[in-house]
Amino acid sequence: MAVAVAACMTMTGCVAANATAGPVTPAPKASPTPTRTPTSTPRPTASPPQSDGTLQILTYKGYAESGGGGTNWVADFESTTGCRIARLDTVQTAQDMQDRVGQRAYDVISAGPEVAANLIEAQQVQPIDTARVTGYDELTKQLRDQSEVGGKVYGVPYLWGSFEIIYDAAKTRPRDASALYDSQTAALPDSPLSIADAALAGGAADPYELTAGQLDQAMTLLGKNKNRLYWKDPITLVRAFATGKVDIAQATPYFRMLLQKAGKDVRALDTTATTGWVDSWMLNASTPSLDCAYRWLSWTAMAETQRDAAAWVGLAPATSKACKGRAEGLCEAYGVGKAAKLAKVAFAVRPPGDCTPPEGECTDYVAWTKRWQGLVS
Repeated sequence: MAVAVAACMTMTGCVAANATAGPVTPAPKASPTPTRTPTSTPRPTASPPQSDGTLQILTYKGYAESGGGGTNWVADFESTTGCRIARLDTVQTAQDMQDRVGQRAYDVISAGPEVAANLIEAQQVQPIDTARVTGYDELTKQLRDQSEVGGKVYGVPYLWGSFEIIYDAAKTRPRDASALYDSQTAALPDSPLSIADAALAGGAADPYELTAGQLDQAMTLLGKNKNRLYWKDPITLVRAFATGKVDIAQATPYFRMLLQKAGKDVRALDTTATTGWVDSWMLNASTPSLDCAYRWLSWTAMAETQRDAAAWVGLAPATSKACKGRAEGLCEAYGVGKAAKLAKVAFAVRPPGDCTPPEGECTDYVAWTKRWQGLVS
């Protein structure tokens, strides 16, 4: 089972692309109304919406800004489609999202791997009619495939990210991924899904389908150094690198770019495989009118919208048509449109627990969570 997962570092936290930490030089701020470049993707039409024409949205910080922090592409959606955003709630982490989804019937939600799987299993989200989403077929197929469950599509890809092992070349020169687990000055995202990266380093074929023995092996590797930094707030990671507390970490290419801009000789270790995630928009199963919800899905699938969001949060867009202007460098760093680079990414799913590889039955996310809590506590 493949389920789309969240970006903006949603497994660990979120940071806008103009955030700073310590001496780190900020990236250029977005203009109050981002300038859009021409595209062949048609905009959603402005015919009158059904019902009351409003939407309630739950997403990650930076994904749908409405004026705060110097951006305002939600206003563009409202003026173009005639729909109104009645509520826009944002969260920082996947756990925040899990806590929030049960509090209100949001019309559209962008969810992480754990939350997405929970929503589908609980039938709180509905399959998406992709024919109603303008530009859906222009989104990268490998990313679209992540949201299919049982032959049905449950998400429209928006932003995605992948991890890499970054290191301060002035202080260390790691030979392989094992250095991340041997070092006393290393940092890992504080998430049970970080177990998957340890499993990859240990040679697992599928890092999310681990038997009890494979889970033990990954935890043994993680347990070699319990004093490493486990970061939730990305600013914590940037500051740790900037001050010399950390010299090797698992992070996204954006952080490497940010630290390089600040004058640090930070490089990425060349590895054969890594993990990543896709954040896709999902439809609430109980939304009475879907007209504005589908307009939102079409809006977020547009190259211009994805370009704005990618540049703002430091992630990759789901369409290569967004790779222009201020998103161009990010696209290059993540390998947008490069099949060989995407093939190296094992996109995250919630560990299913119902698979049966040759070595035995898979462990589920509950088991992963317990083992992770035991590690970081």
